[in-house]
Amino acid sequence: MDGNQVALLLFDLAFILALAQALGHLATRIGQPPVVGEILAGVLLGPTLLDGAVSDALFPDGIRPLLSAMADVGVTLFMFGVGLEIERQALRGRGRMAAVVSLGSTAVPFVLGTGLGYLLLRHHETDQKAAFIVFMGLAVSVTAFPVLARILTDRKLTGTTLGGIALAAAALVDIVAWTALAGVQAAIGGGGAHWRVALMIPFVAVLVLVVRPWLRRTLRGDGRGPAASWWYALVLVGALLCGAATEAMGMHYIFGAFLFGLIMPSEDADRLRADLMQRTRTVTSVLLPVYFVVAGLKVDLRQFGWAQIAELAGVLAVAVLGKFGGTYLGARSTGLPARAATALAALMNTRGLTELVILGVGLQAGLLDGGLYSLMVVMALVTTAMTGPVLTRTYAKPVIVPETTPGPSDRSPSVTPAA
Repeated sequence: MDGNQVALLLFDLAFILALAQALGHLATRIGQPPVVGEILAGVLLGPTLLDGAVSDALFPDGIRPLLSAMADVGVTLFMFGVGLEIERQALRGRGRMAAVVSLGSTAVPFVLGTGLGYLLLRHHETDQKAAFIVFMGLAVSVTAFPVLARILTDRKLTGTTLGGIALAAAALVDIVAWTALAGVQAAIGGGGAHWRVALMIPFVAVLVLVVRPWLRRTLRGDGRGPAASWWYALVLVGALLCGAATEAMGMHYIFGAFLFGLIMPSEDADRLRADLMQRTRTVTSVLLPVYFVVAGLKVDLRQFGWAQIAELAGVLAVAVLGKFGGTYLGARSTGLPARAATALAALMNTRGLTELVILGVGLQAGLLDGGLYSLMVVMALVTTAMTGPVLTRTYAKPVIVPETTPGPSDRSPSVTPAA
């Protein structure tokens, strides 16, 4: 890199962070999660705006690989944080209800999504037709666990029964989605070396049977206080190495980072986990806006015509109706009142950055072309933006009986919406 490239890279980083913070702040002012503004910032900096003049001037070919590398590190830490945030205790006492809700929230949009994928094959050719159809089912089935958790926190619903059910169900949906996505990538070859993908089985076994017990023993001495610098460095090394390991096996690096976060012990380590999550968010708050821009550079809506409008309408219909209908039916079948079930369906419809990560995997694997990728990013933006207004309209003044200690029978919670 010469001096001009270094100067431009530093300017780009400053500009990306400033724009992401500004649009994220504006999003919060209108009741949206910051990720809506940050995704929009990435799209605006892409080739759609001013016929690509802005993106070409700010992000020339020599700078884009550097930004992509920084974005990859940010997503790796983000996926580690997603795994870390999935609290296994949240499933206790809500296992049956969370399982039923997550089943409806995943199965219905997945079935509709596979049908949509079959229809889209007419205009989006790919050599991996079966994998494409399954991928489309997964892409419309995902729920953004981190965004959902932030919405619950902002609305002071985290300690309520509704919030607990939403977190537990979203955690199960995330685990199923990432596992299924790993299976899709393994099926298409993982870069042509099928035998390397099989190494995932002993890799997961080592993480669960060796690494997790070792981490639990190490935590016993430090779990009562904030994480020391050496401990945080050790955790980051583990997340990065796991990401490197799964990438070397022919899988995506996000799976390794997610697994490492998922196996982090939670027993007697609440303060340590909270400190780890806070520190990880500090780093990702700097790097993730770069990922939004890298993703936005691949979103090109300049050729958006009637055919694309029809495809986008179909994608949105399947994504929204599938999520709402599946979640609502699953929640109602467990005895949840209609209004609370509607609020839960709105929460599960949010997709956020999680959707962008999945779409990036599909684009990299050759399952999505540029046009369909662009439409799916718009879908992620629209469905995430819908969550707040729909939740406000359907559950503006809830009267929720907080859950105390769940009974062994996993009874349906008491949720009484206001009239």
